Amino acid sequence: MKLIGSLTSPYVRKVRVVMAEKKLDYELVIDDVWSADAIITEHNPLGKVPCLAIDDFGNLFDSRVIVEYLDTLSPVSRLLPQTGRDRALVKLWEAAADGLMDAAISIHIEKNQRATHQQNPAWIARQQEKITRTLAYLETQLGENSFCSGINFSLADIAVGCALGYLDLRFKDLDWRAQHEQLARLCDKLYQRPSFIQTQP
Repeated sequence: MKLIGSLTSPYVRKVRVVMAEKKLDYELVIDDVWSADAIITEHNPLGKVPCLAIDDFGNLFDSRVIVEYLDTLSPVSRLLPQTGRDRALVKLWEAAADGLMDAAISIHIEKNQRATHQQNPAWIARQQEKITRTLAYLETQLGENSFCSGINFSLADIAVGCALGYLDLRFKDLDWRAQHEQLARLCDKLYQRPSFIQTQP
């Protein structure tokens, strides 16, 4: 298996953490999606990373699709409940975390790839509001639980950890830990796992 991605993408990191937790072997192919000679469009028509290229299967894209597939490849460290409400709740955590990443990446692109006079302050403010609301939501949902879905480490924790890690990477001035002590506690615990240490951007 080949994973096409970048070292700073939180979606790619999510897949890499899952790979590490599942103890799956793969080759990481670094690609710059903004480059004129990017290879990602040969594998994903949307031109987005991550993309998992599998010799006898084809290409899988979108981190949510990829991680769900990866969880079926090995019984080691099951990250998704098999059926029912528990599975839906883990996927809900993932959706919230991915939405946080979407908003953060939108701000980063707007501020760093557009000239100042072309930037849209209202758009940036709207994305910042999404981040603020989602952090508050995640903090409330986590509460005193050991992990996002209760007592067991799951895909929910990986998604949240990668989202918060991206805030640490791109938004140094956003002191999210000050108002979200439960998330900070979870993050400190996650960052001690080898899978997170190995994939730190």
